[in-house]
Amino acid sequence: MTESVVEFAGAGRRYGSVHALEALDLTVRRGEVLALLGHNGAGKSTAMKLVLGVIASTSGSVRVFGRDPRGAHSNDLRMQLGYLPENVSFYDQLSGREVMRYFARLKRRGGGEADQLLERVGLMEAANRRVRTYSKGMRQRLGVAQALLGNPSLLLLDEPTVGLDPIATQDFYGMLDELRGRGVSIVLCSHVLPGVEAHIDRAAILAEGRLRAVGTLDELRRGAGLPLTIRVRGRMEGADLERRLAGEGVALDSADGGELVFLAPPAAKLETLRALLAAPGVEDIDIDRPTLESLYNYFEAGRAAEAEGSQ
Repeated sequence: MTESVVEFAGAGRRYGSVHALEALDLTVRRGEVLALLGHNGAGKSTAMKLVLGVIASTSGSVRVFGRDPRGAHSNDLRMQLGYLPENVSFYDQLSGREVMRYFARLKRRGGGEADQLLERVGLMEAANRRVRTYSKGMRQRLGVAQALLGNPSLLLLDEPTVGLDPIATQDFYGMLDELRGRGVSIVLCSHVLPGVEAHIDRAAILAEGRLRAVGTLDELRRGAGLPLTIRVRGRMEGADLERRLAGEGVALDSADGGELVFLAPPAAKLETLRALLAAPGVEDIDIDRPTLESLYNYFEAGRAAEAEGSQ
């Protein structure tokens, strides 16, 4: 049985009449990357604050490493956590090295580790410069470095790639894969879904404080039932292919010169491929499964439809 690092059991948080989070049942497993997705105000930050023990749940419970994050062992628990907020802010008059050593002391770590992490995120050459001279991307890398202090067993990362250039973003995700391989659990919030998709184990989609869907990409695809996108190229007759595929519930989505794009039910994939391979003039076929972004939009659309139906 996979060990749970974080457990939300019917966890809720109210502010007066507003439900910031409502009856959340969710676990974060050891060594997994969980993407926590949702629009602004969906409850993502509230969930993270509950894990950090910054706020208390008003219903249900939250357990981190089996303990109450606001209980008697809260300080020890925080030593095992790393947190990167959405809006990184540091003392502008301090140097990058001074910022890291300040946080290292809070984590009961030495200055040597602080320097190693500055090197790891590519800030060693700027370590003695004041933070006020740092670009947004450099501040973000400094935030990632401080989150990694103390070799945390659980990382909470809120929009970690904001301000990072493509190379730094690639390095960040490489580091994420390495940490996961070492058994670190990671909760990641991001609006840049194409970049996230290849590096997560599961995704949890929140809307209006409620959990709308959770699972691996394959589980979410099965739940959504979205069509496959099939691109066909060659010298073929579009009308002929439409007739061949009509019995499989396949629809022509677009036609552009020598490329036809069809939308096919997942269950019809094999029959659709057989029909296409047997059709004269077909030279190449590509199949695209629903992306994380399309799955997110699907479950968000379900939320919107539900809201309209309740009016």
